Amino acid sequence: MIPFTMNIASNLLSVKKEIPDGVKLIAVSKYHEVPHIQEAYEAGQRIFGESKAQDVVQKYESLPKDIQWHFIGHLQTNKIKYIAPFVSLIHSIDSFKLLEAVNKEALKNHRIIPCLLQLHIAEEETKFGLDYEECNELLSSESFKTLHNIRINGLMGMATFTNNSEQIRKEFSHLREIFQTIKSSFFQNDSNFSELSMGMSDDFAIAIEEGSTMVRIGSRIFGERT
Repeated sequence: MIPFTMNIASNLLSVKKEIPDGVKLIAVSKYHEVPHIQEAYEAGQRIFGESKAQDVVQKYESLPKDIQWHFIGHLQTNKIKYIAPFVSLIHSIDSFKLLEAVNKEALKNHRIIPCLLQLHIAEEETKFGLDYEECNELLSSESFKTLHNIRINGLMGMATFTNNSEQIRKEFSHLREIFQTIKSSFFQNDSNFSELSMGMSDDFAIAIEEGSTMVRIGSRIFGERT
């Protein structure tokens, strides 16, 4: 059990004051309990981010059904079937194989599942994601054109975990440039390709300045995981 003494509603309001209109707040609720998510819900939050399939299924079943659940963690192909019936957006597509598997499960559920392609922009090797060439190759492939039950809504990326704000800004700026190039090359007439998911609790202000349309904030709302 996670010790809990913070006022989530107050934290949420404080964070929202720092986020301009047009930028979506994904409250990262992974590792946090249903009552804590319920408190954020009652304070008006409707979009939550989870990174484990089993956890988000349990929370989906326990919480109000107008919540939009975003999957933000590294997704294994054998876990897609659990989230495919209800997930609102998958942020972390980092291979064609994974995209193909999402398409398969979406078809079974008679859905079109919105997805973001995850780009590797950080210097840390531990981060997942496609590089620009891999992203371009995926979108150019004939195989991609056969996937009718997924929709690419944009890109996602994570900056290096560092106190160097200039490095973080450079990485976010680079992702924005990739987004613009991909938009121009593949989605010029597709209004759905509009989301740039970047920025977390420690760097979301920089991400917003660099064009983020979605920020993923957890500890500023729910407190640190212990």
